[in-house]
Order: sequence, then C-alpha cells, then structure tokens
Amino acid sequence: MSPMRKFSESVLATIAGSKIIGIRAGTEPHRFIGVWVVVVRRRVFVRSWNDKAHGWRRVFREEPRGAIQLSAREIAVRARNTKGERLLDAIDHAYGEKYNTKASQKWVRGFASSRRRMTTTELLPL
Repeated sequence: MSPMRKFSESVLATIAGSKIIGIRAGTEPHRFIGVWVVVVRRRVFVRSWNDKAHGWRRVFREEPRGAIQLSAREIAVRARNTKGERLLDAIDHAYGEKYNTKASQKWVRGFASSRRRMTTTELLPL
C-alpha cells in the first residue's frame, strides 16, 4: 500500500486562505462549482449543503477522482468519506472560525447539522 499523498504547504496555505474553492467531481468534463473549504490537521475538507442525487458528493461516491480549482490552477484530487466524531467536531469548529461573519452563521450552523456532517469529504491530491 502506498503512503497517502499530501498537499504542499503552499497549496494548503492557499486553500486555508480561500473562502471558496472550485470543485469538479468525477472525470467527465463539466464546470467547477464553488464550495466552502476548511483545513484541519493539514487535511482538506468540504461539505455538501444539498447533497443532491447528481451533486458533486454523490458523483465522488461513484467516481472518487476529480479536481479543485485555486485561482487559475487546477489540481487533481481524490475524495474519501470522513469519519470520527472528534475529527468531525474539529471540522465544525474550523467552519465556525473561518466563516465568522454574522451573515455566515446560518450556514455554519447548517453545516454542523448531522445530515450535513455525514457529507464531510476529505480531498487528497492525486
């Protein structure tokens, strides 16, 4: 089994400093959509707000390869489900710290709900 690949320090810093990144799930060509992203323990996590049948999270469940977009840079990623209450709690906290405006609080509370916590997806570089 090969060791897990990790994002470089510069990519992690860019992601940590970005409020929204582009994500494209699967290998079929289509547009990037914007998602909120957090970095916890040097790992990258996203959550789905709607979890629609043909949304990015469901596509990643069928085909875990995809890409993220940081400015004009496109980075190939692999998605995997996230488990563990302590890690999920840390991700909740990271969302609250990063998206800390009054207008964002509704969304932060929503991301902490159990149905959205279960959509937590880790992104790993390919």
